[in-house]
Amino acid sequence: MFAKNRFHQGRRTRLSRLLLCCSLLVCLAGLSVFAQQPAARSKSPATAKKPTSNQVVVRYARGFTIQYIGNYKLVSIISPFEKKIDTIRYVLVQRGTPAPKGYAPSQIIQIPLRQMVLMSSMHVGLAGFLGAEEQIVGLGNLKYVSSPKVIQRIDAGKVQEMGHDQTLNEEQLVTLQPDLLMAMGSPTAQINRYQMIRNAGIPVLINSEWVEITPLGRAEWVKLMAALLNKETLVNQKFAQVEREYNRLAVLARTAASKPSIISGMNTKDAWFVPDGDSYTTRFFLDAGGSYPWANRRTTGSLPLNFEAVYPVALKADYWLNIGMNGVGSRKDVLAKDSRYADFRAFRSGQVYSYGKRVNTRGANDFWESGAVNPHLVLADLIKILHPELLPKHQLVYYKQLN
Repeated sequence: MFAKNRFHQGRRTRLSRLLLCCSLLVCLAGLSVFAQQPAARSKSPATAKKPTSNQVVVRYARGFTIQYIGNYKLVSIISPFEKKIDTIRYVLVQRGTPAPKGYAPSQIIQIPLRQMVLMSSMHVGLAGFLGAEEQIVGLGNLKYVSSPKVIQRIDAGKVQEMGHDQTLNEEQLVTLQPDLLMAMGSPTAQINRYQMIRNAGIPVLINSEWVEITPLGRAEWVKLMAALLNKETLVNQKFAQVEREYNRLAVLARTAASKPSIISGMNTKDAWFVPDGDSYTTRFFLDAGGSYPWANRRTTGSLPLNFEAVYPVALKADYWLNIGMNGVGSRKDVLAKDSRYADFRAFRSGQVYSYGKRVNTRGANDFWESGAVNPHLVLADLIKILHPELLPKHQLVYYKQLN
């Protein structure tokens, strides 16, 4: 009997050990899976924690994250274009403090930035939103600038032209030695394109704000600029105002009795590129209380359609928006491009609008500069166009009607 009990006891012991090992393996597997998961981030503005006065919380943008760790900030740029590397990380280190180990020199950015080169007019808008025009020492093109402060710096010889993409003057850029080059992300301008500049010790930060799917997400890239300048307190205050006003206007537009139909853009070079359902432009149209025929189409970038595909839709559309081609300032100019435009309902009724009201003598359009960080003003314009009764006192800021 004693031997039998020992047998059963030994079997129970071995069984217990086996179960313990299995439990440990399950736990280790769970930890391994957890370790491979990306850090969780809030996607809902309602559940996101409130930022402290010297930190930002990214609520709307999908293209970047910011973590605050001791004396540095860890920035992750999620590239929609790179094939092998979908996330590029940068370490924003406070000047005079040591950088964390484990990062390449090209990933280290000393902050606050003292001098920066910007390759897009939208980047100028980010800097202007934070009153950081004095830090701009180089631009991709000096012609397409709307900011009066930056134009003054250009006229004073304090801002140099660097060129774009294949025409980028790398030698001039290396000689200038800015604290940062902010480049515009695109399928043809991947990070390896800037290897020589990075090797020279100049960090290159890719900004792909234009692929954000909401206007507030696109504008929220100003928080990244704020992190580079140590201006989190300012950006929290100003962006919160933009956010509140945008959401207030979107709620107001939902009260409209009708949802007029919209077409966008123009045919050019045998293609009519219309915003797809994941475009921030489409979000503008819907938030302004309009209906958009391609709101449910999903693709990467704009939908390339031919004239014949757009024509039957455009015949019945109530409004024709976002005519932004050069040389088109009137309905007569529109007809000069193609006489078939006269068939469109919106053309016949005069409901044709461009975003060219704030084009200066240099040819720069402020819609792409300050408009990017003031989506509430763009939305107010669109509501005024589609539902003028909702905003009777609003005067168009970026849009104008073509006569």
